[in-house]
Amino acid sequence: MKLDDDIALALRLADAAGEAIKPWFRAADSGAERKGDATPVTLADRAAEEAMRRIIKAEAPRDTIIGEEFGAEPGTSGRSWVLDPIDGTAGFLAGRPIFGTLIALVVEGWPVLGVIDQPILGERWIGASGRPTLFNGRPAKARACRALSEATLATTGPHYFDDHDGAHFMGLAAKTDHRRMVMGGDCYNYAMLASGQLDVVCEANLKLHDWAALVPVVEGAGGTMCDWNGDPLHSGSSGHVLALGDPARLEDVIEALACHH
Repeated sequence: MKLDDDIALALRLADAAGEAIKPWFRAADSGAERKGDATPVTLADRAAEEAMRRIIKAEAPRDTIIGEEFGAEPGTSGRSWVLDPIDGTAGFLAGRPIFGTLIALVVEGWPVLGVIDQPILGERWIGASGRPTLFNGRPAKARACRALSEATLATTGPHYFDDHDGAHFMGLAAKTDHRRMVMGGDCYNYAMLASGQLDVVCEANLKLHDWAALVPVVEGAGGTMCDWNGDPLHSGSSGHVLALGDPARLEDVIEALACHH
């Protein structure tokens, strides 16, 4: 498939996921109908992933599908669609529209196409190899950052770091403008970085479906993504993820992460 066809397919997937999710956002408790773990997020997650899987099977039947809810269905094409129907479960359950549907196309272990879709706000970022990232059809641009001390840092939350990683994160936080540090936000932080609102995102323990879609979005906006050593992210990466709006700050960030208090 040509990249344009892949992008068109990814957009249809995002549309379908959004339609499945919207009825469950801020939904009243379904009371007696709720058995086991049938929370709104579970029902929305499953419905969204099922909708996306149906479309992929119909339109790209040889591609592998890897989804957070239903695991991997192997294909034969060397291409994988990596799906996270609701990235930011806690935000979704709290009625905060900063979760996102993540859709990535990964070829030979490398993400080549990514979508971050926020269906409630109607916000969508699309990144693809060799192309500028688009936010609702217009180019998104990450911003320059003259010094790490002026950088706004974001992470989803301290509870996602173990003690060792947390100490390294605090080493980085101490070197940034910690008065403006942002907690919470999951994939939405990376979207904001691609749109020039944040400078650095630092996280650990992410799985492929958490980060694959983010890489083309951030890099197509002029930013960079890598692991905590500065190496590019691929399907074998450890889950230690960095995003920078200004690649010029990469050495400063890696150095700050290496020293901890």
